[in-house]
Amino acid sequence: MVRDEIQQTLQKALAAAQQKGELPAVELPALEVLRPKQADHGDYSTNLALVAAAALRKAGVASNPRSIAQCIADHLPAGGPIGAVEIAGPGFINLHLSVSWLQQQVERVVAAGPAFGNLHRGGGARWQVEYLSANPTGPLHYGGARNGALGDALANVLTAAGYQVQREFYVNDAGNQFNLFAATLYARYAQLLGREEPIPEQGYAGEYMFDYAQKLIDQHGDRFLQLAKDEAIAQLKPISEALVVASLQAELARLGIHYDCWFREQSLYDEGLVDQLLDRLRSQGDIALRDGALWFLATHYPKVDKDEVVVRSNGMPTYFASDIAYHYHKFVVRGFDHVVNVWGVDHQGHVPRMAAVMAALGLDPARLTIVLHGLVKLIRNGQEVKLSKRRGTLVTIGEVIDEVGADAVRFNLLTRSPDSPVEFDLDLAAAANNENPVFFVQYSHARICSILAKAEESQLPPPDLSWLVHPSELALIRKVLELEEQVEVAVDKLSPHNLTHYAVDLAKIFNSFYRDCKVLDPEQPHLSAARLQLCQAAQIALAKTLRLLGISAPASM
Repeated sequence: MVRDEIQQTLQKALAAAQQKGELPAVELPALEVLRPKQADHGDYSTNLALVAAAALRKAGVASNPRSIAQCIADHLPAGGPIGAVEIAGPGFINLHLSVSWLQQQVERVVAAGPAFGNLHRGGGARWQVEYLSANPTGPLHYGGARNGALGDALANVLTAAGYQVQREFYVNDAGNQFNLFAATLYARYAQLLGREEPIPEQGYAGEYMFDYAQKLIDQHGDRFLQLAKDEAIAQLKPISEALVVASLQAELARLGIHYDCWFREQSLYDEGLVDQLLDRLRSQGDIALRDGALWFLATHYPKVDKDEVVVRSNGMPTYFASDIAYHYHKFVVRGFDHVVNVWGVDHQGHVPRMAAVMAALGLDPARLTIVLHGLVKLIRNGQEVKLSKRRGTLVTIGEVIDEVGADAVRFNLLTRSPDSPVEFDLDLAAAANNENPVFFVQYSHARICSILAKAEESQLPPPDLSWLVHPSELALIRKVLELEEQVEVAVDKLSPHNLTHYAVDLAKIFNSFYRDCKVLDPEQPHLSAARLQLCQAAQIALAKTLRLLGISAPASM
């Protein structure tokens, strides 16, 4: 990474100055290299001289930060990433990347190919990202698309950063909601076969239940009507779950989402893990009987102001009881080093109680990160869309994909940080013009591919990158190299939204380069060869960014 190389170069310059006795040898805190807010302050800036001066004063040595900065600048090696240096203000060192070094990086990007942008920080640690988990009781509401796009892109980014990532969907198939679903499905199944059968009270009234019932008839005929109702519903539960999960898998595949594991909540009960862990927590004083119900005493732990019911007074366990066992299974049984759960913001009250669960289980709460995301509003003609024309009850992910396409769905839902709400403008997302950011980015990628394809017909010399000196060429190289830092930012914040903005910026800078610099010029074959390799580097960076976001990178449009 560019910033890492600059840090190493500065450290060598400091060490050289100390070795020559020009600066006293003192222990310094971690070196900080940042991008200045103002472009005319250089590509990077460091407060190394100010930090060194403070350390020297603490050691009783009088020092001038500007003099220290100049001393460090004097020892910067030639031929490295740093070109011009400016001492600013009280002693900041502003750094400009060397033109010759920038030119060399084009070859590095091309040589790395699709691996460009990958980091080595994860070291193969086993992380799990669990996202979009829901009751298997119907098609997914469009709001779930944000959860899915966010979790999937996070898994992509973490994989690129060197983590071993498992993607998981937690199927909430235990408890009363799924029982209601199976009973409702039986009623709709019977109705389609001509039998009067009311749906249960608080059952699922959506028209989609008839779709599931028809699939059941197509696969099994009327055989469940030959059984007693209770027996039929009992037999329908696993069949109906498989039916809905298969439907969810097909629906999510349209959004480019695939999972490594579909984990069943019911398995935690079948294995006895829920009872085992409730007994353990009761024995260690973390569960108490109150008003006929069992409560997890979360308030025994820091920053928690509410206890949580784990078994209701009717003897039915709650979702929280399952969550205790589920997270024990993640960390202890399956041995993940870190887990990221992607939840809607309406679950924020659950977060501190999950930290208490981790502590009660003897696990470090820092190993569990819960990413909360805001809600999504669909907007058409400036007005919020609340109802589905086809279903009359909800707008599904599939319906939104039908209208604007999967790439537009993912890109638009990833443009904001998770904690910010999203207004998804359907008219803009469907527009085939440069006002639509995903169209603009994909069209720019297709333009690069077209240039590279056309160049295959040309006979050009091997690229000599020293020809790349135009400001627009150098600006494009700088932006391409920035991808590595953008991946790091996405990992640090566990939010890939910065990558959507980077993709737009990279596309804009490429188009400025294309406007200012003629790529294929028969009269300047050496310049054309160099610019073509720069186009190839830009294509690699733009395609990689789109892949990280889970969006296609078309070669033509």
